[in-house]
Amino acid sequence: MRFLAFALAMGLGMSGAHALEGVTVTPLVTKTETASGQPIVLPQRDIHVVVSRYEIAPGATLPVHKHPFARYAVVETGTLEVTNAATGASTVYGKGDFVVEMIDAWHSGRNIGPDVIRLIVIDQTEGSAANTILEQTHP
Repeated sequence: MRFLAFALAMGLGMSGAHALEGVTVTPLVTKTETASGQPIVLPQRDIHVVVSRYEIAPGATLPVHKHPFARYAVVETGTLEVTNAATGASTVYGKGDFVVEMIDAWHSGRNIGPDVIRLIVIDQTEGSAANTILEQTHP
């Protein structure tokens, strides 16, 4: 976001007369780590960006899964609890929160509120690789 503001300012000139009149850029979030404290690492080649909308019903629980690549989400509505399967640590996200998901860490999510959760999810993968791996349970 800062780069965009800088690039726009450079392209339009730095003087007050040319300073992005009618445009306001407000950084909302700056993150360098995932929800579990890992540094954010991007795919090294053939980057694919996929933007999806997720809807999770009240009381619904997502199965234990992990993401091999970076995944980000913006919570539009609802209350999401994400639990790290290895540590048991949970984080609750609500409307307006920006989520940087754990990479290669087993976790689950559930809707702990009365409203549908609506998420905008952004995946960055290598090529057409899947970014969600479900945990295989053994009987």
